[in-house]
Amino acid sequence: MADAASWRPVVDALALPNPVVVLNRRGRAPSGPLGDGYSLRTEIDDLHHVLDALGGEVEMFDWSYGGLIALEAAVQRRDLRSVVAYEPVSSPFGVHALEPLRAAEGDLDRAVEIVNRDVSGFSAEYVAALRESPVRPVLRPLAHPLAADLAALNAHEPAFDRYRDLDVLVTLLLGKLNEGAEPYGTAFEAFERALPQAQAPEVLAKHLAAAIRP
Repeated sequence: MADAASWRPVVDALALPNPVVVLNRRGRAPSGPLGDGYSLRTEIDDLHHVLDALGGEVEMFDWSYGGLIALEAAVQRRDLRSVVAYEPVSSPFGVHALEPLRAAEGDLDRAVEIVNRDVSGFSAEYVAALRESPVRPVLRPLAHPLAADLAALNAHEPAFDRYRDLDVLVTLLLGKLNEGAEPYGTAFEAFERALPQAQAPEVLAKHLAAAIRP
């Protein structure tokens, strides 16, 4: 439920001298649709294409689904400087919401409600407030690809057994309120087990900057 524009305040807060490139994955304007045969492999290949275009020595920061994509790509590369994965997720994640999302195809307001209530666990009052807030027209188009995203996520088997062999600095970030809680905290635990060498900073902007600075 986010695109590149959603991350602009974080980028603006980073006191870093290097350029920052923020990507819109497929299904987020102005990037194209997910396309036929969409899978998590599609996302990994897209990321490889971007990294190749940028040229080595890239610092990657990725959130949620993007955290999984980044780590899966990282095990296939030797030209990264660091990977920061913020609340990465993997299968099983939000499986119970998949069929309701498919049934809500074309009803973007309903899709926004399902993701916020049944996946993220927000209250009915919070979701009702979203319907009346200025953010509603931003969230509606972001809900369009979510059923396909969720299906691809749950169809993918992560290469957890290869994460220990990553020869790049990896930082894992988890919001304090999500620690040990469904769904993000419990999903995070699988990455902690697979990446015993990873750090777990507490404050996003501070530790992201620390991980990137040489």
